[in-house]
Amino acid sequence: MTQRRPLIAGNWKMNCLRADGLALASSLAAKASEKGDLGCDILVCPPATLLSDVVGVTHGSVVAVGGQDCHVAISGAHTGDLAAPMLTDIGAQYVLVGHSERRADHGESSTDIRKKAIAAHDAGLIAVVCVGETEEERDLGATLPVVNGQVAVSLPDGATAKNTVVAYEPVWAIGTGRTASVEEVADVHRAIRAELVKRFEDGNEFRILYGGSVKPSNAKELLGVEDVDGALVGGASLKVEDFWQIIESCA
Repeated sequence: MTQRRPLIAGNWKMNCLRADGLALASSLAAKASEKGDLGCDILVCPPATLLSDVVGVTHGSVVAVGGQDCHVAISGAHTGDLAAPMLTDIGAQYVLVGHSERRADHGESSTDIRKKAIAAHDAGLIAVVCVGETEEERDLGATLPVVNGQVAVSLPDGATAKNTVVAYEPVWAIGTGRTASVEEVADVHRAIRAELVKRFEDGNEFRILYGGSVKPSNAKELLGVEDVDGALVGGASLKVEDFWQIIESCA
């Protein structure tokens, strides 16, 4: 069985003013330095206003920093957007692309996501490409066709296990308190793995994260599922102790 180092990623979304964000990042970096290697990589994705400060307070620690989105262009008349090279320039190492909230709130298609992933790769960033079905799609029995289709279109040909992470986030389980069953998670991750292996030479080495109301109480079970190589954590990543318990679930 291929050994993939887990990644525990915290998506702060549109949360945290400066004081709270810096306290959160500082505490996490201190814990990481104190505990040593827990056998996983740690990533936080703060809002754009905090990126520079969070990079500063986590510098020298094992905590990596990522953006929550990037534009496909490297510069230009795109008010309110961030180019991938700007994220690299500020010290970020990762960027989320295709999060369900971007797909839903901003109408981003899988074709748009692919272009963003390419921009991320060109800037030297690791793209965390998010995929997932809505409640309606699941109820229609369309989960695997929808997710496989998103994987096929959203990941560019140049994707590798080193520059890309896939995150499966069932939309119906994000922020709702609902969590997919172990069997449901296993089925989708197995299907994603098959798509990756079919298309990419190193498809068995890609990390596939699960994201959907991951919390301390269910992290150990979810992270124990085959082909689940970490978690994309929302609300629980805003509390140091909760996020840390999820990190420790990898041990």
